[in-house]
Order: sequence, then structure tokens, then C-alpha cells
Amino acid sequence: MHERADDPYFSEVRDGVIITRSMPIASYKLGLIGRCDVVEFIPSPEGVQLPHRKGMYLPVPVEYKHGKPKWDECDEVQLCAQVICLEEMLAVNISSAYLYYFEIRRREEILMTDMLRTLVKKYALEMHSYYEKGYTPQVKPSKACKSCSINDICLPKLQENVIPATKYIQMYLDES
Repeated sequence: MHERADDPYFSEVRDGVIITRSMPIASYKLGLIGRCDVVEFIPSPEGVQLPHRKGMYLPVPVEYKHGKPKWDECDEVQLCAQVICLEEMLAVNISSAYLYYFEIRRREEILMTDMLRTLVKKYALEMHSYYEKGYTPQVKPSKACKSCSINDICLPKLQENVIPATKYIQMYLDES
């Protein structure tokens, strides 16, 4: 599914819309870096000037997902983080973006609300706080772990049988 979306050298123009893939993004304010699956640059007077292009273009990210819409806001928060990065990089305002769900073969427009933007900032601060403390939060393993891109880093299966060090030491002392 991601073959074309992950090819940074594949871009095309359809009906005046410039489609770029695997675009690197960053927000220095939030300390985030990442990559958009697809960014569509739509002709718009509220957009930005692109090198070697005439006119103004509004960037609109499209995030591809394997499954179907989830019950929580995790996909929307990820998409909003991409929007915030693009806004900071290109000095533009983006009011909506899209999630494409492979299982239902449809893309859904997601409005970039103040609530979503607040969640992104909250989670970014929380992530940086964990990093500074050297703390890795416990994962709650679920079936979603199978298709997660950081499954091999997080290793949720190993966390199922983890015994806290204090309990392990106490068990060892009790045996003596």
C-alpha cells in the first residue's frame, strides 16, 4: 500500500494539484521530526510559492493507514502533528487534512481544531518530559501492535512478563 507513498522521488501533477510523497517535516517549536506519506499542494491564494512553479499552493497532508478508522484520536493527532510541522516550515495556515484508510478505501477529511492542536502540544511536551527523565512508559499491548511501525523498538510481547526489579530482588531475598 505504501509503495508509492514511500517513494520520495515520485511526484506528479493531477488537475493542477502537485502531489509529493515521503516529504520530510519538522517542528522546532515542538521538537518533532517526521515524514508525510503524501502532501498535496492545491492551488490557493492562501498558499505558498513553490520553487519553479507559478502561483500559490496550499499544502494538505494525506496520511495512509492500513486499517479502518479507530475509536480513539491517535490517527487524527498524528495528522495534526504533520499539519503543525508543515505550518511552521512553510509559514501557512492549514485548516484540514486527510486520512486514507485502506480497509474502507476512502479518505476522510479531518478538521484541524484547537482541541487537536492542544493534544499534539500536550503529547509532545509529555514525550520530551519522558525523554529528559529517561523514562519509557509501559505499553498496553493490543492487536494494533502487530501493524505498528515501532513494534520492533517497543517490543510489546516482552513487556507482558516483566517483573519490576524491586519485586525480583525481593523474590530472590525471600528464597535465601
